[in-house]
Amino acid sequence: MKKKIVLSITFLLVINFVFSQDSKYSLNINKERNLWQEFTYDLGNIAGGIGYAYSRPLYWKKDQFANLGLIAAGTAALYTIDDNVDNWANNWRGDVPRWLTDYGNEYGGPNTNFRLTGAVYLVGLFTKNPKLRRTGVLLISSASAAGLLQQISKRIIGRARPKANVGKNVFDPLHFDRVYNYDSFPSGHVMLGFTNAYVLAKHFDNPWIKAGLYTVGSIPGFARIVDRFHWLSDVVFSTALSIFIVETIDRYLDRKYDEKYNDKRIKKKVAWDFQFTPQSFGVVMNF
Repeated sequence: MKKKIVLSITFLLVINFVFSQDSKYSLNINKERNLWQEFTYDLGNIAGGIGYAYSRPLYWKKDQFANLGLIAAGTAALYTIDDNVDNWANNWRGDVPRWLTDYGNEYGGPNTNFRLTGAVYLVGLFTKNPKLRRTGVLLISSASAAGLLQQISKRIIGRARPKANVGKNVFDPLHFDRVYNYDSFPSGHVMLGFTNAYVLAKHFDNPWIKAGLYTVGSIPGFARIVDRFHWLSDVVFSTALSIFIVETIDRYLDRKYDEKYNDKRIKKKVAWDFQFTPQSFGVVMNF
């Protein structure tokens, strides 16, 4: 418990320091709103962002469907080697520090996630820091959209976890009640953990800082593979889905708040691509 409290306080202090460095940010459209009005306005945007993310596939065009095809193809390619990766991991699972996997399992869990994201938002709200407040809205709405989606989809798909020891091809689908060890795809821990990292990385131009945040955000996925809660294909697909959700909701919020902390994305985007070669498969990030 003490470690959780220290982690939460440290996280909030760092976040508040980062977001308080630029005093030029102001929400002009909200200057006349009191605290309660700002809070209810943000709640509406959280709900609106979730709905907007879920409705986007209805408006997809050729490029979006092409990206979906790449993600599906990449997931299918990894699916073919899921058992091999799980068996290979047996050679080094015992060498992974327990504190690292414990951190990944804890940080990617919903309780820790929503405590931290909620705290980020409340600090921004009560300190009248519009940049931090908007970030909190993005964190909460993205995590909520991802969390609800994965809870529903994993019950529909019903894929067996590696720890069930029945192989990658076993499914027990269409359960309204959760069936433990048959809820592997997609990964909630991965989606929540990487969502946070991806949102925070949007505030920085330095590629090393971005890479560091992405690395930290990837620890839950690594931990879930080490502890045999998820297959590699679960982790990669969940990471791609979290990126889509964040980007979609962020564009929605651009229309709701006058300060767009990531304006530079218009000039310079982070591009994520799948790369296939005869010997390898991977995800490539271009700054």
